[in-house]
Amino acid sequence: MMNRFKTTLLLSLLTMLLVFMGGALGGKGGMLIAFVMAAVMNFGSYWFSDKIVLKMYNAREITREVHPAFYDMVARLAGRAGLPMPKVYIIPDDSPNAFATGRNPEHAAVAATDGILRILTPDELEGVMAHELAHVKNRDILISSIAATIAGAISMIGNMLQWGAMFGVGRGDDEEGGGIGGMIGSLAMAILAPIAAMLIQMAVSRSREYLADASGAEICGRPLALAGALRKLHNASRAIPLHDARPATAHMFIVNPLTGGGLASLFSTHPAMEERIARLEAMAAGTR
Repeated sequence: MMNRFKTTLLLSLLTMLLVFMGGALGGKGGMLIAFVMAAVMNFGSYWFSDKIVLKMYNAREITREVHPAFYDMVARLAGRAGLPMPKVYIIPDDSPNAFATGRNPEHAAVAATDGILRILTPDELEGVMAHELAHVKNRDILISSIAATIAGAISMIGNMLQWGAMFGVGRGDDEEGGGIGGMIGSLAMAILAPIAAMLIQMAVSRSREYLADASGAEICGRPLALAGALRKLHNASRAIPLHDARPATAHMFIVNPLTGGGLASLFSTHPAMEERIARLEAMAAGTR
């Protein structure tokens, strides 16, 4: 029930942001267009968000014949978790990372990069894929995929608003907030709205990462293997950034694919890696 409430609240807030940005771009008419756009996106995202995200990263579906060891590993873990067999994808990227997507356990997919398959031991890779299947079991994947789609639209409109404010495009002078004031408001909205969208995503995704770590460790039976994998991924993903990583989809990956520290870390959709590892080590020691 709480998960459903958080999902509804998150989608409502993201939809409101999209509508307000439409108003900043085109007044009342823009708000109406943005509302219709949000409604269509919410409907379309429910059915197609997994395909959209997989397409973004050029993921290719594999079968047992193509990659038997990895496919059988996912099948074995899905059986332990009591889940239907998800579709399995590989992303052609050297940066080590992975994510899960889909609208429910019956229509789920897990994806891993070429890089993660190369640098992790079999036990560590099992820990990572168990983490992703935990997202499926905990029904995190729908909200993550929809949020990625809507947040991507917010970022796109934010860019439009920035250029529009620079050249005086947006609300007409005859509308409330038009002229110079409207331009300033549009520019402020262009800057603040994507940040607000990221903060909304953070409110849900950080706590879900902790839960997926714990559930994933239970599924694979080796908390320390997952802890070791996270340590490796944290270092390697910084050295080899994910090609064309998008802020709107960053929360879906097991480790943040976006580089940057300092102020950027405050807006990370992932909890601190040190804390994630410490919790898994405490779990292995039987103290949590």
